[in-house]
Amino acid sequence: MSVNSCESCSQKGTCSSTPETCGLLPKSGKGRIRKIVAVGSGKGGVGKSSVSALLAIGLARKGQKVGVLDADITGPSIPKLLGVRALPEGSPLGIVPPKSPVLGISVMSINLLLDDVTKPVVWRGPIIANTVKQFYEEVFWGELDTLIVDLPPGTSDAPLTVMQSLPLDGMVIVTSPQELAGMVVEKAMNMARMLDVPILGLVENMAYAVCPHCSERWDLFGPSHLDTLAKKWSVEKLASLPLDAFISRLGDKGRLEEYDNPGLLDPLVEAFCAAGNPVAG
Repeated sequence: MSVNSCESCSQKGTCSSTPETCGLLPKSGKGRIRKIVAVGSGKGGVGKSSVSALLAIGLARKGQKVGVLDADITGPSIPKLLGVRALPEGSPLGIVPPKSPVLGISVMSINLLLDDVTKPVVWRGPIIANTVKQFYEEVFWGELDTLIVDLPPGTSDAPLTVMQSLPLDGMVIVTSPQELAGMVVEKAMNMARMLDVPILGLVENMAYAVCPHCSERWDLFGPSHLDTLAKKWSVEKLASLPLDAFISRLGDKGRLEEYDNPGLLDPLVEAFCAAGNPVAG
């Protein structure tokens, strides 16, 4: 690339490359990724990783090139859910993330760097935050339509790093029917608004279960509060997902990509893709 080639480049103004280093930097740069979306909650145990994985699967089935950055350094689960076991590889362009076996979803997670996935990552906040940043800047994600960032619970170092350091296009908030979950989830929504991260919409996970014998719907964790929360915050409702034992079984086997329920995935993906006018703080 010539010294003056930036003038005619379609990515002009969207990357940090110089003409001399264009294409050689390990940093992915927003110009190579069309959309970066964080999936978070503030509350643990609401299924953020499952929603992240299902969203990635749904987008990939629609023909998108998708990556998942597992920002939950102390409790990573994305590689297990998607059946990714290969080690990341080094290259002149940066770390090359392995891909899922069926749909080719690029995945970067701390669990892919551990010799024993059951060993705890006992790091202080600044090291965790720096690792999350490196997973974006030093990983060669290549050309992606969507990079999904699976956030850990809480509103401290790792989520703060993602919201302040990554060029997010928005955030998907995951909640569950319990009032307690809703209270903690609103902390994450307040954090997003404080940091001017657009809230793309809400996903209520584990909203209900369906009896396999009589098809009766059970509200196991109480009535839904999705409408109330969406109205209070003036955000979109993206999906209300059931508690599905089949999702759990496939995830435990690392075969979540085989989950085939268009009635669940298609509305989630369509609502996500339609959230083109997010509500900023």
